[in-house]
Order: sequence, then structure tokens, then C-alpha cells
Amino acid sequence: MKLGVKIKRLSEDAVIPKYAHKNDAGVDLVASQDVIIEPGETKLVPTGIAVSIPPGFEGQVRPRSGITLRTKLRIQLGTIDSGYNGEIGVICDNIGKELVGANLSENTYVIRKGDRIAQLVFAPIEQAHFYEVDTLDDTQRGVGGFGSTGVKEDE
Repeated sequence: MKLGVKIKRLSEDAVIPKYAHKNDAGVDLVASQDVIIEPGETKLVPTGIAVSIPPGFEGQVRPRSGITLRTKLRIQLGTIDSGYNGEIGVICDNIGKELVGANLSENTYVIRKGDRIAQLVFAPIEQAHFYEVDTLDDTQRGVGGFGSTGVKEDE
């Protein structure tokens, strides 16, 4: 099944996303301008594109695994609702440590126009109907969470 998504270039240099391989889940998002992110900074990287996602779907902005593995750049997850048709921006954190006495730290991350910085995945959504209750159903897990199952397989 192919989802029809309208796309608009907001700048001449914007790159229309495409799938790198036939069965890929995500398309690469490309920076439309240079952005310098110093250690400890968070910046919004523009893509120069806007999309019109059909109702019942969302766009998920996700990290690219190679960037996460090899650099101190962290791409924040993002949701693009079907009602939003503004520019797609990618929120980037530089978690590198600042080096004292350097003008341009080796941990400074420079995103160049044309760099593939994140990926965009489309997914169906289902909205929940909430109704207030006094008690919730009993489950085996109960309120255990946030590491309650341990780290090792035999815990």
C-alpha cells in the first residue's frame, strides 16, 4: 500500500525525500541550510519542506542510526500531526562536552546543507476515548515499571 502525501518545497535547495531501498520504512530528511551546534546546545534544523499528511496518519521524525552511533548528535523524536502543514524541522542536541580553550571545539557538530540528518516514517494512528474510573484492572505487572524487570535475563 502506498500512502499519498503532498509535499511542498519551501526553498530552492530543499530535497524531496525518497526511499533509499525498496522496502525501507523511512525516508531521509535533509538539512536545507548549514547549522552549527556547539556542545550542550539544542538547535532546530530546517528541511525546507512541508507535507500534508492524510487524516488518520502521522509522520514520525526519527534519528538515523549511523549518526547516533558515530557522533554526539542526538535527534529528538518528533510527531507531525495530519493537521500541521508547516516546515518540518529536526530538533538536534549536541551531547558532546565543551573543550576549554578551543574556538571551534572538536565536539562542535556542523550540519551542512544537503546532509541527511533524520528520517521520516509514516504510521496510522488511532485516537483513544478516555473514561474516568475509580480502579484499574488488576494485572500481573501492576504498577511495576521504570526498570522493575531488571537488566539481566535471570533477574
